[in-house]
Amino acid sequence: MSLVLKYAFFAVIATIINIGTQEISVQAYTDIYSIELSILAGTFTGLLSKYILDKKYIFAYETRSLAHDTQKFIIYTSMGIITTIIFWGTEYGFHYLFGTKEMRYAGGVLGLAIGYWLKYNLDKKYVFI
Repeated sequence: MSLVLKYAFFAVIATIINIGTQEISVQAYTDIYSIELSILAGTFTGLLSKYILDKKYIFAYETRSLAHDTQKFIIYTSMGIITTIIFWGTEYGFHYLFGTKEMRYAGGVLGLAIGYWLKYNLDKKYVFI
């Protein structure tokens, strides 16, 4: 499988994990800030799963220790700040423009797709070198 297809496949998996976590979260907690908390929970699970998949299968990167792995995860997360802003902004934008859960998730998927494209380029240049 080509690297592009593999990356796209893993991006889809991480997106499903992210959006799935959001849906579970809003079903479990329906009080104040339920949307915001669900987006945070989805961001965390999507980030963690994408880090594991990217490190192992996209960049074939092996860390030397737990400390080294933690350092890489922090750098990986730092590179994701810009992409997370794109994702959150797109999802929130769709939420406020259209007002439905389906459109909020559509915005989330669009924001994640744009963010993952940018994230790959950042990770290749700054994280998994």
